[in-house]
Amino acid sequence: MLNRYPLWKYLMVIAVITISFLYAAPNLFGEDPALQVSGSRGTQVTTAELAKTQQRLTEAGIEIKSAVLEDNQLLVRFRDTDDQLKGKDLIAQALGDNYITALNLAPATPHWLEAIGAGPLKLGLDLRGGVHFLMEVDMAEALSRVQEQQIQDFRTDLREQRLRYSGVLAKDDGTQVVFRDADTRDQALGFLRGRYPGLVFSERDSGDNFGLFAVMSEQRLKEVKEYALQQNITIIRNRVNELGVAEPLVQRQGAERIVVQLPGIQDTARAKEILGATATLEFRLVDDKADVSAANAGRVPPNSELLRDRDGRPVVLHKRVILTGEHIVDASASMDEFSRPQVNISLDAPGGSRMADFTKDNVGRPMATVFTEYKTGEEKNEDGSRQFLKQQEVINVATIQSRLGRSFRITGIDSMAEAQNLSLLLRAGALIAPIQIVEERTIGPSLGKQNIENGMLAMLYGMLAVVVFMLIYYRKFGLVANVALLANLVIIIGVMSMVPGATMTLPGIAGIVLTIGMSVDANVLIFERIREELRDGRGVQQAIHIGYDKALGTIADANITTLITAIILFAVGTGPIKGFAVTLMIGILASMFTAIVGTRALVNLFWGGKRLSKLSI
Repeated sequence: MLNRYPLWKYLMVIAVITISFLYAAPNLFGEDPALQVSGSRGTQVTTAELAKTQQRLTEAGIEIKSAVLEDNQLLVRFRDTDDQLKGKDLIAQALGDNYITALNLAPATPHWLEAIGAGPLKLGLDLRGGVHFLMEVDMAEALSRVQEQQIQDFRTDLREQRLRYSGVLAKDDGTQVVFRDADTRDQALGFLRGRYPGLVFSERDSGDNFGLFAVMSEQRLKEVKEYALQQNITIIRNRVNELGVAEPLVQRQGAERIVVQLPGIQDTARAKEILGATATLEFRLVDDKADVSAANAGRVPPNSELLRDRDGRPVVLHKRVILTGEHIVDASASMDEFSRPQVNISLDAPGGSRMADFTKDNVGRPMATVFTEYKTGEEKNEDGSRQFLKQQEVINVATIQSRLGRSFRITGIDSMAEAQNLSLLLRAGALIAPIQIVEERTIGPSLGKQNIENGMLAMLYGMLAVVVFMLIYYRKFGLVANVALLANLVIIIGVMSMVPGATMTLPGIAGIVLTIGMSVDANVLIFERIREELRDGRGVQQAIHIGYDKALGTIADANITTLITAIILFAVGTGPIKGFAVTLMIGILASMFTAIVGTRALVNLFWGGKRLSKLSI
C-alpha cells in the first residue's frame, strides 16, 4: 500500500526528536550568577573555606542559592548579579591573597538532565562574555635560550673531538669560541660548519687568541622565532584545556603575538595565572668544590651560579643545564614511601638519552632541581613593554645513586597541592619564551545578553514569517512543514549541546536563521511536485508518493553542495567563520531529515493509505 511507514520508522523519528529535546532542554533553565573560588599556587580549598564563605555572606545579609565544594574549587551561586558582585569583594577579603575569586556563570541545569550528560550550549565570547588577551612572545629571551644551548653544545662537541679551546662566550649578536692556535681553530671551523648548517661562521682573531664567531643565518633566525611562537600557542592551548576552560580561542596574530579568548571568565586574575605561568624545571649539577661562604659573599666561580633553596640557604650550581622542562612529556603527583609529595617525571627519547649519559658519568655527585619562573616586572623596555624578571629556586638537591633513564621523580615539595599544580604546568608544557599581555579586555555578559536577544528576535521574526506564509499557501500541508521547522530547530540546538567542540556564536545564530529558510525550501519542492501531479490527474496517494520520490534527488543535490561549502568553511576558517559553518552543517543535515523523513511520517500518518479525493495543499 502506498504511503505507509513501518512502525520502526515512526519510532526512529520519535526517538530523534525526543533525544534532541532532552539535550536541548538545559538551555531553557538559564544560568546563575556565581563565584568560583580556587587556590593560588597550590593552595587547597577545603571545607573550612566553605564555612568561612557561608558565614561571611550570611553576616552581610546576602542570600545564596547554593555553595558546593568540588574538585578543590568552591562554587557559590547567587540569585542576581548585584549579590554576585557584593559577594566577590566579601569573599576575597575573608579568604585572603592565597585564593582567587572569579566571577562566573554556572548552568542551572537540573540534576536529572546532568545525569544523562545534558548541558546548555557553549556560548562564544560575543554571546557569553569573557576575557580577551593579546599576548606578545619575548623573542629576545627565546633567542637567548637558543644561544645558551648552543654554547653547551659547542663545548660538548669540541671536547668529544678533542679540540682544546680557551673559552666559549656569549656575545650580543652571536657566540665566540677562542682557541690558542690557528690549527685547532681551523679544525674546529671545518667540524662545526658541517655540524651546524644553520649557523654562519667567521674567523675573529685578537692578539694571541684565535677565535671563531658564529651567528644564526636569516633562515635559522626565522625558524627559531616561528618555533617559539607555535610552541607557545600549543602550550597555552594545553594549559587552558587542562584547567577546564570551555571552548577557548587561541590563535596567532602576526609574527610575535597570540590572541586568547576565554568565554565565560569574567575575572582576569584567574586567566592570567593560567596563561602567564612560565614555570619549568632545570636539572643542574651542584658545584660541590665551590666555597659556599665565599660565593654568598659575591665570589662565585666563573662557570657557576649562586641560587637559593626554599629555606633561603645558598646553593652553588654549575651554569651548564643538564636538562630543561621542554623534554618532559608527562608529569604526575603522588606520595613517596614516606608519605611525602613528589612529582613523577617522564622524558622524551632525546631527554632520556641525555639524562642517562650524564648521570652515568656522575654517580655519587649531587644534582639540583631548579624551579624557574618568569614574572612581569615594573621596569619597562625602550618600546614600552615591561621587562621580565627571572626567578629561580632550588626545589631539592639529591645525590645521583645510579644511572637515570626516561622516568624518575623529584621530591622536596611542600604540599600535595603544590605537587599537583607543578605537575599540571609541566604536563601542559613550559613556555618556550616568556609572554606578556599587551592588551586585555573584559567583555561583560550584558553585551552578550543583548546579542542573544537580538539574534533570538531575528530568528523569531524569520520563523514567524515562514510559518505564516506556509500556512496560507499550503494550508494543512503548511502546518506539517511548520511542525518540521520546529523539530528542525530542536534538533540543531540538541545536537550542538551534545557535540563537545560546538560553540554558539553570533555568526552561529545567523547560520540557524539561514537554515530556517532552507529547511522549508525542501518542503516547497515536495509540495509543488505533489500539486503538479494532482493537476496532471494523478490520484492523491500516487501524487504524494511521486512528489516525495521525484523531489528527493533535487533536494539532495542542493543540500549536498551547500554542505560541501560549509565543510570547506569549517576547515579553513577561524573563529566566527567556524561558528557559522558548524551551525550550517548541523542545520543542513537536520533540515534534510525533518523535510524528507519527518514530514513524510506525518503525511503518511494522517493521509497515507486512505481513499481521498482531494488534499488541503
